[in-house]
Amino acid sequence: MKIAKLTDNLSVAPQLSPEDLQQAAAAGFRSIINNRPDGEAPDQPSSDTLAAAAHRLGLAYRHIPVIPGQMSPEQVEAFKEALAAGTGPTLALCRTGTRSASLWALASARHLAPDVILRMAADAGYDLDALRPRIEAASRNPPPDAG
Repeated sequence: MKIAKLTDNLSVAPQLSPEDLQQAAAAGFRSIINNRPDGEAPDQPSSDTLAAAAHRLGLAYRHIPVIPGQMSPEQVEAFKEALAAGTGPTLALCRTGTRSASLWALASARHLAPDVILRMAADAGYDLDALRPRIEAASRNPPPDAG
């Protein structure tokens, strides 16, 4: 199981199996966020399968499916809310970890500088430079529901 640490409370990983969730729980993770839509690949476990395994292990579980290249502001906000609701270290997963790292980057834009976000992602092994314009825009503009 390959895990990349972005922050003290968030790590990302490629696709995990129910057995991997047992290792994640043993490693101290308390929340799982699955960013992969069901059926993206024939060999991936369904969200329901992962949710059941997570719950058996006492892990919080959220499914915020993101189709590659179609990340919406609502999905970013849902990811941000899931992180805020987490009860301890969170492990987010998708096919390679990039979608999860991208969600974190966009969710963090209001409180971290774009260069800091991109460096933290790069330190974890993710090149998110293509997201720079969206990160910069998010850092300048409040979310649509902010008053």
